[in-house]
Amino acid sequence: MFCRFARLHKQLLPLSLLSFIFISQIQPGNSQAASDSQNGSSESSQASANSNSDTNAALLHELEAMKKRIEELETQLKAQRAGSAAPAPQTTPQPAERLAAAAHDSVAVPVSAAAPASLTTVAASTEPAHPAHAEKSAPFAFADFTWLNGNPRTKDAAFDSKFFTPEVRADVNYTYDFRHPQDDTIGGSSEIFRANEIQLTQLGVGGDFHYDNVRARFMTQFGMYSTTTPRNDASYSRGQWDLADAYRYLSEAYGGYHWNALHGINVDAGIFMSYVGLFSYYNFDNWAYQPSYVSSNTPWFFTGVRTQIFLTDKLKIEPWFVNGWQSYGRYNNRPGVGGQILWRPNGKLSILGNQYALGEDVLGVPGRVRYHTDDSVEYKYFDTKSRSLDKGAFSLTFDLGCEHGGNVQAGTSVSCAGNSAKGPKQSFLGYMAYNRLWFDRDLFALTIGGGGINNPGRYLVLLPPINGATATSGTPYFTENPGDKYKAWDTSATVDYMPSQYITWRMEYNHRAADVPYFTGPGGITPPGGNQGAPGSIVPGWTPDLRKTENRITGAILVKF
Repeated sequence: MFCRFARLHKQLLPLSLLSFIFISQIQPGNSQAASDSQNGSSESSQASANSNSDTNAALLHELEAMKKRIEELETQLKAQRAGSAAPAPQTTPQPAERLAAAAHDSVAVPVSAAAPASLTTVAASTEPAHPAHAEKSAPFAFADFTWLNGNPRTKDAAFDSKFFTPEVRADVNYTYDFRHPQDDTIGGSSEIFRANEIQLTQLGVGGDFHYDNVRARFMTQFGMYSTTTPRNDASYSRGQWDLADAYRYLSEAYGGYHWNALHGINVDAGIFMSYVGLFSYYNFDNWAYQPSYVSSNTPWFFTGVRTQIFLTDKLKIEPWFVNGWQSYGRYNNRPGVGGQILWRPNGKLSILGNQYALGEDVLGVPGRVRYHTDDSVEYKYFDTKSRSLDKGAFSLTFDLGCEHGGNVQAGTSVSCAGNSAKGPKQSFLGYMAYNRLWFDRDLFALTIGGGGINNPGRYLVLLPPINGATATSGTPYFTENPGDKYKAWDTSATVDYMPSQYITWRMEYNHRAADVPYFTGPGGITPPGGNQGAPGSIVPGWTPDLRKTENRITGAILVKF
């Protein structure tokens, strides 16, 4: 083959040189004719012109013949190159990017401009792929899943590099409480904390590091989240070094590694988002600002180790080994285990199952074990390019859980099966459902939804911050004893304006109710002059104003880059 190429090149070279010589010969002839004319010798000039004209015509004829021959030889050369047995080109996977995800489902996806922006980073291999193996499809990259509840809708990273993908989030809200509590305090929510004030719920700055299959992520949490999230974790009260202060300004912080096996395997350790409850910890990602009780009363974060195994591009299995139920440390002497199964058979359907078990998650009550299952279905039933109603989807979530064990003599023992000699029934049953409609090519959206829970024992009910009460202190004004009844329900209507993929303007109405006094009334839940004595303790002559219903309107600006 090499000899054939060499012969063709030898044929092309002299032809090219001859072409150059012929062209150069034409130009001097013309110049000579001009010179003779200037000397005034008309007869000799005319003869010279005739001679040059004949010569030029012959040269041009020869030049045309050579050009055709060169084209023929070039065609033969190209054909021989195309038919040669050249080795197949090797491909190098692109560096990974965080496409999201926090979101509640974390998946491994290489860089793709068309992929949804809700997924967690994978540091793809910088080694070339073996030419004998076809590159496997990235998980969950076969469709656009930015419509999902709990997923950010950003599709393009504002900035990216081979080493780092930054992320910035801002969440500012104003909530109007129809009861006008005199201390402006809202209880029983993990998203809204103050009434009739402009408040920074969260300002997060961070992003994803990814290089040579090594991965890491961090996200800060400044604003209300840095106080309210640690306040709902009692585990830091066991032992020294004040874990609540150590971690309060971090919502996510972990490192890990990616293996190019199956469709991707990740192992991460640190603080990462919990996916129990469907809704994301970050309000930008959600269809509503105030989620129903199933999401608001279940974990927002875990501290531990997770392994993400992508068996196919449609199926993920994710085991967890964690310190406990939304905890920086262990409540007692046993950590918890759990896991997630996520299946998306097509671009319209997402089925999510989260399971938790074996953790002893009540401070100072060893032997009381917790179990929980959280299962969701999301379905997009309508999608078009219409300028009016262009998309419709719904989400449906069911939760079931219980606790058993404890000390019978001390009165801390409870039972999953029901009231018995082992203690009163301690369980959790909840649901929530949302329907969302998009208008004018996703410029506007309307979400209607709500849900309810039944949680005897109140072991997952968020404790109102009465007189500064925390998950550690508790309060006699709202007890959480075995068997204490608690049923609650809510409904909401949310309108979104989304002029850019990086911002949401949101207005939402919420109605919440319970079968016991729980929500802040006009008198507030703060003693006169501020908190007094130990957190949550009795204040002589004072009683918090708790009511069975609550109505409020929230306006929020949500930003994510």
